[in-house]
Amino acid sequence: VAKDIFNLIDQHNITHFGGAPIVLNLIANAKDEDKKILINKVYAMIAGAPPPSVILEKMEKLGFEVMHVYGLTETYGHILHCAWNSSWNELSQDKKADIKAQQGVRYPHTEEVTVLDPKTYEHVPMDGKTMGEIMIRGNTVMKGYYKNKEATEKTMKNGWFHSGDLAVMHSNGYIQVKDRSKDIIISGGENISSVEVENIIAKHKAVSLVAVVAKSDEKWGETPCAFIELIEGKEATEESIIDYCKENMAGFKRPRHVIFGELPKTSTGKIQKFELRKKAKEI
Repeated sequence: VAKDIFNLIDQHNITHFGGAPIVLNLIANAKDEDKKILINKVYAMIAGAPPPSVILEKMEKLGFEVMHVYGLTETYGHILHCAWNSSWNELSQDKKADIKAQQGVRYPHTEEVTVLDPKTYEHVPMDGKTMGEIMIRGNTVMKGYYKNKEATEKTMKNGWFHSGDLAVMHSNGYIQVKDRSKDIIISGGENISSVEVENIIAKHKAVSLVAVVAKSDEKWGETPCAFIELIEGKEATEESIIDYCKENMAGFKRPRHVIFGELPKTSTGKIQKFELRKKAKEI
């Protein structure tokens, strides 16, 4: 698939395209013989799950400039984008990739997109650490779910559309998604962002795709469980992944179990975490 993408870009001189993070993963982790040197820079817009910063870094080295956007069907498309500031061009590759993994600032057509405490409706501190829920209001937001009063009342409260996405607000006003509220892992009273753990594991040289879900634990309530697809031709063991995590994240965030194999996906390439939760229960 990656080879076909490179051939299409080369033959038709494609300079812009859009897609899901899974497409970037295919390109970034393609075999060397399937890659081509691109004459022109290719601008890519992606939406969906927050992309690991390591994938964005690999894409830039291949000649792609990626902009991540955020939105929902309920908001009539994307409403946030990571608008790039020229002053960031002098930063290191790692730092630039970390910034590009942020969802960014609102488009002008949206009245307000912010991160609030879902209980108090107060704005979270702009510290890049305190999580709240992304809430939206404006004339592009839906009126409600068709013939589903219960679902409408659940998501449309106090003048806000509740996205169900947990995020932080950085000091520059940029929003960064950390997790879906249903995907957050609570271990020993500590909230663990599955996206944060995934982003770190994705930097392992042998990892192609990773998804982290909660697994029940008698002592801690829940602990992270990692499901991993390896890059073709590369190897890793559960022990080596856990050792890597020990070096790169706090102890309570480390996965207690690592399972290798192809991850279940939708027809559009989105990882089906509900299937992985079922598998985690069986371990």
